[in-house]
Amino acid sequence: MQPSDLLNVLAAQVRDIAKSETVIGEPIVLADATIVPVTRVMVGFGGGSGSGETDEGEKSPKAGGTGGGGGGGVRIEPAAFIVMQAGHVTVLAAPGKRGALAEVFEQVPDLIEKIMSKQQQQAKQKGTESEPEA
Repeated sequence: MQPSDLLNVLAAQVRDIAKSETVIGEPIVLADATIVPVTRVMVGFGGGSGSGETDEGEKSPKAGGTGGGGGGGVRIEPAAFIVMQAGHVTVLAAPGKRGALAEVFEQVPDLIEKIMSKQQQQAKQKGTESEPEA
């Protein structure tokens, strides 16, 4: 198989795996709710080929060469779930797959509390340092 043929076969397989039915899953009906899984599909592949020629000074009949290769990988993981219930649509992040921004917003109240506490401690320290001794 020629390297270009191998890459074409790999690309065709990747297209089959990464089709929309893979990303947006089949709806699941539970009681009065419909849940649609959404996945993240990551694909990578590459290939290469080579050739060789006999060196002018070399007399070996075994000299020469060809080569080729290819490889690929696919990673599919849950990203979210679309929940439709009673006319409302909600998108829920898959467990452990929340975005960085969501995590930052979750930590903001704790961060503000720590900053305020630190400022109060510093203000108290300045207040005790500036009080005249009796």
